[in-house]
Amino acid sequence: MAKFTPQQAADVLAIKQAIYEWGDELDINNGLHMRAANCLAEDVRYNVGGQWREGLKDVEAFYQGRAETMKAGAGLMTMRHIITSLRVSFDDADHARVGYLLVFFAALGEGPFDSYCDPLAVADVKMECRRDEDGEWRITMFDSGQIFKRG
Repeated sequence: MAKFTPQQAADVLAIKQAIYEWGDELDINNGLHMRAANCLAEDVRYNVGGQWREGLKDVEAFYQGRAETMKAGAGLMTMRHIITSLRVSFDDADHARVGYLLVFFAALGEGPFDSYCDPLAVADVKMECRRDEDGEWRITMFDSGQIFKRG
């Protein structure tokens, strides 16, 4: 069982909040306002679309390009990222490693959806977080591996 100092316990809550803000940004805005969500570090390393992105600008470009492609086709997706079994460990006072399970639902169009929808994927997620100079915790690395995915 993980044992935390009172400061670490407070930091775990702040880290969880940063991760929940990340998921909410994807769910509500398709990642188009990631900078405003302020949950990713400027130097984030981010594996998405089968490719590593280096820095917040590259992450923003990915989500912008994906949205433009979707809008030109069938339209934007409605997504929900369900984060569960989150675990945090500290490398030092300002650096943490996070692991969790991500259950991902997505469908074209705007909800609510009347039809049955099973998860698009279940992924094992690894993140690293850092307390930046302003005292805020931000995600510095995102990677995931899908353990189950819809064919």
